[in-house]
Amino acid sequence: MLNGLIYLLFFVPLTAFFSVLAMLGGLVDSRGGLAHRCALAWSRAGLILAGVRLRVSGAEQVPAGEPVIFMGNHQGNFDILVLSRAVPRRFSWLAKEELFRIPLFGSAMRRAGYIPVDRSDGRKALRSLDAAAKRIRAGASVIVFPEGTRTLDGSLLPFKKGGFILAERAGVPIVPFTINGSMRVNPRNTCNLVRGAEISVRFGAPIPTSGSKALKGQPLMDRVRDSIQAGLER
Repeated sequence: MLNGLIYLLFFVPLTAFFSVLAMLGGLVDSRGGLAHRCALAWSRAGLILAGVRLRVSGAEQVPAGEPVIFMGNHQGNFDILVLSRAVPRRFSWLAKEELFRIPLFGSAMRRAGYIPVDRSDGRKALRSLDAAAKRIRAGASVIVFPEGTRTLDGSLLPFKKGGFILAERAGVPIVPFTINGSMRVNPRNTCNLVRGAEISVRFGAPIPTSGSKALKGQPLMDRVRDSIQAGLER
């Protein structure tokens, strides 16, 4: 067990260091490969520092050679670090536009090819989704938390429609995933405690959003929710 403030004392400078590296890497690598490798190193260092052990299953179900949208539950602050290591391919984060305004960190996110979404009003949100769908059709895989925020008790929150609208517009498969154990490491609204523990990530079978077997609207949301729910530990 580690005091959360002590963890942050090391983790914040670590984040700044890798953010600067990612920015510099973006100057010589316009495709963002160096920035992505910085993100992988950052996440690995953050998990080691916290004493987190990672277990991944179902990675063989992730389609190769085509963009996908990864969708799963959001348990805690360590989900981003964990997914950066668990997802078996290069991907981009679909993140709130406000995060891209953070000094150094926001610039590093742009260098790594992450995609901002402006949710300040409906029209801006739709324009952001159209821009994101275009990026995905061009080959970018992304991660979306359909709950929109972290859970308080581990149960799934109601899903927001934005990620599913994006999937239908992009016409790419959704790969569901389930995270277990993140809440034990650092529960929501708890900054003074980091507890070393195992976090597991389980990938489910891809769900089509185009073609003859495509799902749309509520049936698509229900199928994704059922797949994520099936992997949750009781």
